[in-house]
Amino acid sequence: MGSIVIERTALHRLIADGTSEIAPYQRRYNELGLTHRGRPIEKIVPLLRSAAAQAQLGFKDEDLAEQARAISNGARYELRVTLI
Repeated sequence: MGSIVIERTALHRLIADGTSEIAPYQRRYNELGLTHRGRPIEKIVPLLRSAAAQAQLGFKDEDLAEQARAISNGARYELRVTLI
């Protein structure tokens, strides 16, 4: 399970809540989950890193690798979000 600490005002950049014109990270993660299952983790991590950068979210490298493994394996990924 990964974790991220973000400001409450940034939650819309992480999950789709219908209030932002920015594509939330969750949407891109879900898209990659549909299109990159079975692909090498090394191919998925840069895509996740780019999505996180666009959403201005500070995921650690190990979290991105863990997320990429979940996408590649078709497994669930749990993320603990702490709002400040």
